[in-house]
Amino acid sequence: MSCAQSGHVPGPPGAKPAVHWVVVALCAAAGFAVFQFFGNATRGYIDTRSLFYWWGYQWANPASESEHGWLILAVAVWLLWSNLRRAVRVPAEATRSSARAAVAGLVGGLALHILGYAMQQTRISILGCLVFVWGLLALAGGPRWGRAAAFPVAFMAFAIPINMFGDLGFRLRAAVIDLAYPLARATGIEVIRNGTQLMAPDGSYSYDVVEACSGMRSLTALAALSLLVGYLNFRAGWMRLLVGALSVPYAYVGNVVRIYAIILAGEWRGQAAGAKVHDVFGVLIFLIVLGLVQLTVGWMQRRGWGRPRPTGRDEEAGDRGAAADEGTPRPPGGPAHPVAAGAAVLLAAGAVMLGAARLDAIQVSPRTGVKLAADGLNPVRLPNYLGADWAGQEAEISEVERRTLPPDTGYSRKNYVSLRDRRNTVFVSIVLSGRDRTSIHRPEICLEGQGWTILDSDRHVFERPAIDPGARYGLQPVTLLRIEREVRVGNGQTVRVPALLAYWFVGADKTVASHLGRMAHSSLDRLRHLQAHRWAYVVVQTHALDGEEAAVARMQEVIGQAVPVFQEPVAPGWEP
Repeated sequence: MSCAQSGHVPGPPGAKPAVHWVVVALCAAAGFAVFQFFGNATRGYIDTRSLFYWWGYQWANPASESEHGWLILAVAVWLLWSNLRRAVRVPAEATRSSARAAVAGLVGGLALHILGYAMQQTRISILGCLVFVWGLLALAGGPRWGRAAAFPVAFMAFAIPINMFGDLGFRLRAAVIDLAYPLARATGIEVIRNGTQLMAPDGSYSYDVVEACSGMRSLTALAALSLLVGYLNFRAGWMRLLVGALSVPYAYVGNVVRIYAIILAGEWRGQAAGAKVHDVFGVLIFLIVLGLVQLTVGWMQRRGWGRPRPTGRDEEAGDRGAAADEGTPRPPGGPAHPVAAGAAVLLAAGAVMLGAARLDAIQVSPRTGVKLAADGLNPVRLPNYLGADWAGQEAEISEVERRTLPPDTGYSRKNYVSLRDRRNTVFVSIVLSGRDRTSIHRPEICLEGQGWTILDSDRHVFERPAIDPGARYGLQPVTLLRIEREVRVGNGQTVRVPALLAYWFVGADKTVASHLGRMAHSSLDRLRHLQAHRWAYVVVQTHALDGEEAAVARMQEVIGQAVPVFQEPVAPGWEP
C-alpha cells in the first residue's frame, strides 16, 4: 500500500499542520510565563521571581560553585543538534505513545515545579523546568525529537547548583586526607595532621584542604564529562552510567595524588612550591581523570563490553528502514489530538500560576519554637545574667547581616563572660526567620567566610531542664563543629586558636540538629498545612584553648541555663 493510499504523508516535523505549531507555541508561552513570573519562591538572597534569572545568577556567582553551568549548557545544545542530525525516523506506530509522553512531560514538569515552589526548593523547580523542556521538544518534533533530546536535557541536571551538599564535601575532604596523610608518613615525610590541615613539624609549610580540594566541585564536572564520554561511545544505558560512575574513584585518587604532591613539594622547596603545585594540579587532575576514563572505555570496547554507539553509516541504514516503516497504517485512533494536548497543558499552567499565587499569599504562622519579644519579630532578649557565674555583654548585629538577610529576620544574641575566669566566654546567637526560608542557612558557609577552618563535624547531645522527669525535652541534639583560625599576635607572628561551635534549629513543634533536617521538616509543613512556619537557628560557640572537655563543659553550663529562657519545650524531631 502506498503512502497516499494509507492516508499518511511522511515528512519532517516542519511539514506538520499549522495548528500543531500553534499548539506548541502556546505551550511554550505558557511554560515561559510560569517559570519567568512564578518560578522562584525564595527571594531572600536573589530577589527575583524568575527561575531563569535565579539559575543564571548561580552560574555567574563563584560562591555557588556552579560556574561550569555555561559549559554544560553549551555541551547540551551541541548534543541536541548532533542528535537531531543523526536521529533516525521512527515508525508511525510510535507517534501516539510519543504524544502521550510529551503531554505527560509537560504536565509532569509543571507539577514538579509547583512541588518545589511549595517547598521553597528552587532546585526541584529546575528539574521540573527540564522535564517541561523535554516534553515541549517531544511535542514539537514527535518521537524523533523526543529521543534526540532525552540525554541533552538530562545532562543539564549537572548545571544545577550543588552548594547545598556541604556536608558531603566535608566528608570527601576528610576521606582524601585519610589516605594522603598515611601515604606521606609511609614515604618518610613527617607531616602533622590537624583536622583538614597538613603541616610540617617545623612550620615550614602548612596547607588546609579546603572545599576546592575536596573533589566536590570538580567531581560534578568530571562526572558530567565522564558520562558524556560513555554516551558518545556506547549505546546501552547501563554502560553509559558505568563510565560516568568511574569519575568518582578516579577523582578521589586524583585528589589524593594532588595533596601528596603538594606535601612533597612543600617538604622539598617550602610553602611557595606547594602552592605552585596546587595551582598546576587544578587543571592536571581534569586531564588525568578524563584520560583514565578514556583508557578504560578503550579497554572495555576491546573486551567487547556493551554495544558501541552506531556510526553515521549505521544510522543511515536504520533511517532508510524506518522510513519504509512510516508507510504502514497508524494504529486506530491516531495520536492524541494537538488541540486536546494543548488545552491540557494550558489548564495545568493556569493551575500552577494560581497555586503559586496562593502560596505567595500564605500567612506566616504565629507559632514559633522560641519565645518572642514584645515586637513579635525578634526572639526574646537573652538575659543579662545566667546564674551567678555568667554576665552577658551585648553583641551587635552587623550591617552586612541586616542588608543580606530578609528584613523580617529576627535576632537575639549575647556574649557571656565567666565571672570566675574572664578569659572564658560563650557566644550565644538566635536568628529567627521570617516568611522566607533563606533567613537561615548552613552555618558552615558563614564560618569559612569569617576565616575559620572546620576541622571536624559530629553530633552531640546537651542536657537541658526537662518539664517532666525523664521527658525527652531534657535532651538537646546539636551539630558540633571543631574549628580554628589564625590570629595575629605580637612581632608579626600568628597562632592557631581552636574553638567549638554547636548549632541546632528550632521549629514550631520540633528541634533538629542538621540543616537537612530543618529543610525536610519545613518543606513537609508547607505542603501539609500551607503555612510558613518560622524557624530559629541557634549557635553556641566558645574557645577550646584549655581543651575540648573544658569547652564542652562551658557550653553545657550556658545551654542548660539559657535554653529555658528563650526556647519552648519542643521535642527533638526525626533526622533524615
